[in-house]
Amino acid sequence: MVEFNLPANSKVGKGKSVNSANGAARARTFKVYRWNPDDGNNPVVDTFVIDLDRCGPMILDAIIMIKNEVDPTLTFRRSCREGVCGSCAMNIDGTNTLACTKATDDVKGDVNIYPLPHLPVVKDLIGDMSMFYAQYASVKPWLQAESAPPEGSERLQSREDRAEVDGLWECILCACCSTSCPSYWWNSERYLGPAALLQAYRWIADSRDEATGDRLDELEDPFKLYRCHTIMNCTKTCPKSLNPAKAITEIKKKMLERR
Repeated sequence: MVEFNLPANSKVGKGKSVNSANGAARARTFKVYRWNPDDGNNPVVDTFVIDLDRCGPMILDAIIMIKNEVDPTLTFRRSCREGVCGSCAMNIDGTNTLACTKATDDVKGDVNIYPLPHLPVVKDLIGDMSMFYAQYASVKPWLQAESAPPEGSERLQSREDRAEVDGLWECILCACCSTSCPSYWWNSERYLGPAALLQAYRWIADSRDEATGDRLDELEDPFKLYRCHTIMNCTKTCPKSLNPAKAITEIKKKMLERR
């Protein structure tokens, strides 16, 4: 029988436990992944018990309270707190989501918080998004048109054409979908992933864009597009309720239509 072992420095240990709830009626336990690249130690999971009556209702509120009042070294990204920027994407209770829109009461039992899976960890809950953003840039996510716009006017669309990009433009590039995709885990250097492909289709579907052929040419590759096996993790986990799997299928249909 084949045995697979994790590298010694990737094994997660047990970290410190801090109880700051002081016997509160609504005490809640948060188990948070910690890793500091500067100390040379293995990652650990720290345990924090806090009083939910002293913070807001969302997971992000609890994490901010832990950082502000318990452990100022806890490191994570956050910005808008409204589910718009995508900064606070992390794995909570086993699912990729946004900490600012995930309510603590939606999690049963202890709240387990990890960085997004299969990204190199920069520190604690921060994953390295460099490759993700490079893949996004590679699909040229901007309007491309050779023709001049109407004089004194914008490039207009009909209501029907405008509706074609609904469910696409709302993507906030949080990476929840791509980092939930097994195909992306194993081929992330060559497969663009659900987020980048959804963004690619957002411009393919835009009636004002005139580079559809070039965009499809760029995606005509065994790995960039066709590593998608319609597992649907991306659609299930998207915190904006978008459907990256459908967008990828639409690109594949466009490929067939032009043959």
